[in-house]
Amino acid sequence: MTTAEDPVRVRRVPTAHGELITLDAGALAVSAAPGLGGRLLSVTLDGAEFLYRNPRLLDGALAPLPGVRPGPHDGPMSDWLNWGGDKTWPAPQGWDGPDQWAGPPDPVLDSGPYAARVERRAGAVTLVLTSGDDPRTGLRLERRVVLRPGSTAFDLVLTMTNTSASERRWALWNVTQLAGAPADPAGAEGVYLGRAGSGRPATVALIAGTGRPRVLEAAPGVLHVPHQDVVGKVGFPDSAGWLAHVGAGRTLVQRFAVHEGPYPDGGSRAEVWMECPLAEGLPHLGGLLPRDHVVECEALGPLTTLVPGASASLEVRFGVGPSVGPVEAATPAGYWAGLPRTGPDGRVPGVFVPYAAGPLEVRNRAGAPLLTLGALEPGRACPVHLPGDQVPPEGRELTAPLPGGGTVPVARLTVAEDGLPSFNS
Repeated sequence: MTTAEDPVRVRRVPTAHGELITLDAGALAVSAAPGLGGRLLSVTLDGAEFLYRNPRLLDGALAPLPGVRPGPHDGPMSDWLNWGGDKTWPAPQGWDGPDQWAGPPDPVLDSGPYAARVERRAGAVTLVLTSGDDPRTGLRLERRVVLRPGSTAFDLVLTMTNTSASERRWALWNVTQLAGAPADPAGAEGVYLGRAGSGRPATVALIAGTGRPRVLEAAPGVLHVPHQDVVGKVGFPDSAGWLAHVGAGRTLVQRFAVHEGPYPDGGSRAEVWMECPLAEGLPHLGGLLPRDHVVECEALGPLTTLVPGASASLEVRFGVGPSVGPVEAATPAGYWAGLPRTGPDGRVPGVFVPYAAGPLEVRNRAGAPLLTLGALEPGRACPVHLPGDQVPPEGRELTAPLPGGGTVPVARLTVAEDGLPSFNS
C-alpha cells in the first residue's frame, strides 16, 4: 500500500489504437485509451480488475486482437465495436431526430480519437482527454481523470461544450461497464442505488431487449438490481446520486450530484443496463448481439440548453474496494456495507470501506473529535462497533478522511430509547 507521500506515476505505452496511458497510485491504477473514444479500459486495486473489457476485441495487455481494426466507425448497433470500460456520451439516445444521439456507434464521441495531456498539481495527477468537435451533436466532450496518492478513489470530471453556431440541448451521460453474472435468486451481487425520497418515481422502464431488469428493495431508501439473465434498461428518477456494483470479491461505487432540473429518459438521474449472452441479434435494437453478462452503471447530468460556446459539467467520484455485502450508503470518503446501529438483539456492527487513511472518529456539533472507533486503511474493510457506554452524549457525527485531505461526515448519530447509539447515513 502506498502512502499519501508517494507520487502518482504515469506510463504511456504505444498500441495499435494509439497509446495506453496508465495513472498508477500504487494500490489503485487507472488506464485510458485516448484513441478509443477516450475510454477508461482498466481500473485495478492491488491488480484486481473492476471493469468489463470485451475479450473478442482486446487482449490481456489491452491491445486489439489480430484482425481487429480500431478507428472511427458508424452504422447500426450490430456494427458497434464495444471495447468495454468507461466512456461518456450525450443523452438522450435515439434515432428520431437531431435532438437525440444516434449512437453507438458514433465516429467522433464514441470511437473517434481523443487528445490527451497530463497535468500535475499539489500531488494529484490529472489526465485530460478531449474529443474532436462532433458535427451531429454540436458538442466537444472532455474527460478529466484525477488520481491522488494514497487513495483508492479517483474523480472523473466531465464537460460538454457547444462548438456549433446554434443552441443545443443535451445531458452528460457516463457509462461504466462491469462484468455481470448469471441470475442467482439468493445472491447479493448486482447494483445498489440510493433513493432521495424526492417524491419522484423510484423507477421508470426504459428499454426491453428481452425483458426489463427486476428491481428489489434492499433496505429503506436503497434499491437492488440483482444480476439476471435479461437484456434491458431501467431508469431511476429518485436517485440520491450514488450507484454501487457488488461483484465477485470487489465493489465499485460512483457518487455524483443530482439536481432539480429536467433529466432525459423520464427524469432518470441514474440508469442500469444489463446484458446476457444471446444466440441471435435483437432486430428492434439494431441487431445488437450480446455475448457476455454485462452490467452498465450510468450516471447522468441534467438536460442543459447550451448557447454557442457554453459548457456544462458533471463530476463523478469512483471508489473501489472489497465486496463485504450489500452497499447501504456511499459517501465521498468511502462506502458502508451496513451501518452501525442498535438491533433487536443488541448493537449491530457495521463495515466501512474507506478511500483514504486516517481515523474514524465520533465528533461533536463543532467538529471536535471525541472518540476514535477505528484506524482506516484505503480499500480495506473496517468493522465498526459502537461502544454505547463510551460515546459522549455530545457526539453528533462519525467522520472519515477525504482523499487529498480534510474530513467529512460519513454517518449521523442517533440515540435509541434504551440509550444505545446508532448511526444513519
